[in-house]
Amino acid sequence: MVKRADFKQVGEYTYEVPQGFRPDMRVPARFYADPELLQGALGDKSLEQLVNTATLPGIVKYALAMPDIHQGYGFPIGGVIATELPDGVISPGGVGYDINCGVRLLGTHLDIEEVSPYLDNLATALQANCPSGVGKGGRIRLQVHELDRLVEQGARWALKKGMATESDLERTEENGCIAGADAGKVSARAKDRGRDQVGTLGAGNHFIEVDVVDEVFDEVAADRMGLSPGRVVVQIHCGSRGFGHQVCSDYVKIFQKSLARYGIQLPDRELVCAPLSSPEGQDYLAAMRAAANYAFCNRQVLTHLIRQSFAEVLAGHLDNYGVYQVYDIAHNMAKLEEHVVDGRKMRVCVHRKGATRAFGPGSPVLPPVYRDIGQPVLVPGSMGTASWVLVGTEGSMAQTFGSTCHGAGRTMSRSQAKKTIWGADLRQELEAQGIHVRAGSMSGLAEEAPTAYKDVDRVIEVVHGAGIARKVARIVPLAVVKG
Repeated sequence: MVKRADFKQVGEYTYEVPQGFRPDMRVPARFYADPELLQGALGDKSLEQLVNTATLPGIVKYALAMPDIHQGYGFPIGGVIATELPDGVISPGGVGYDINCGVRLLGTHLDIEEVSPYLDNLATALQANCPSGVGKGGRIRLQVHELDRLVEQGARWALKKGMATESDLERTEENGCIAGADAGKVSARAKDRGRDQVGTLGAGNHFIEVDVVDEVFDEVAADRMGLSPGRVVVQIHCGSRGFGHQVCSDYVKIFQKSLARYGIQLPDRELVCAPLSSPEGQDYLAAMRAAANYAFCNRQVLTHLIRQSFAEVLAGHLDNYGVYQVYDIAHNMAKLEEHVVDGRKMRVCVHRKGATRAFGPGSPVLPPVYRDIGQPVLVPGSMGTASWVLVGTEGSMAQTFGSTCHGAGRTMSRSQAKKTIWGADLRQELEAQGIHVRAGSMSGLAEEAPTAYKDVDRVIEVVHGAGIARKVARIVPLAVVKG
């Protein structure tokens, strides 16, 4: 077990377990936190998992973890590693089961005073138009050949169907489509699970939320995104649904069978991996990209349904009720990128599990509108608490392979939350705060209670203070729709 004494403080918000802590470590393990967050992380196995990731073949620089760290499958949620191409490994556990679970922020030209009288009807329309829940299907039911096209085209598939704009795609990470996706590397079972789930929200910590900008910290960046105090915005948090989950399950089994072939020794079988250059590694990369494209398209279709909901409720009452896209980011991904490591440019496979890309100003992959300010970073809080808009920095490029946190991070498992929190009471508390709640079940609501999560404002102070993201705006909820 990793103990507090095993961590050496190497910066105001940075702690490190040295490479010599265990003989199998190939690099140090580094954790971004303050003293309270570090102590809290010792309550589960997440920091032990972080140290375990430092043993993976091909890993460079550090095994990293963000302040929202908590225990996951193999890798901690909040973990970031990079492995050198071509023979560094790729690991499904370093991506996660919900491939490209991500966040999209939509802006409006409406202020809270204008929207307040219609919030209850808007919450009802969003719940009716955006199907949610475990295994829940939507209105789009695809034949396999059409699903194959979708997972190779990503959000561009939605554009061709009239459910997206070119501006939406420009303001989506990877323009909403990762090249190299191959539907042929995806199992029939995954396709069957995904055929009717495009345009659906799912359950767990996934949500649609109507928010209001509470405070602005960087006026230039906020103005570029159309954010000002009192302005109404919408967040979507969801991923690749059963399609991505099945892709992960399939390749965990495939990799478990191939470990011995590549002579890979692991401290935890959940770290199962394969060299990126291997047939298994290449097949998983192609399938993972297909799942990522599915998720981009899923959030795009949900955006279309949200626009319909705003029109349904606000047309005839308010002018200029249209909804535009601010940005869409992915977490739970492995991406091939170029980074400077120990003074030299290196091609690496960056795993971000429960972490998000945070590229700094000047990156050519960013849309022109944001290129000089850095990539927008979207960090949802727990239900009923604040969320944050940040931008990537030069510091994130230098320290963390252009990565930062993705949320608040759990302090309590879902089963624990259901045992200690009564969903109906929570709903009453939220509505007493003026938050309109629409939930598929009270137990599902209890799982996502604010007390089951870390303080998101504290997490943001760490990444801002460490220089791996910069505050732009804080937003707070007005209405929440959950599975």
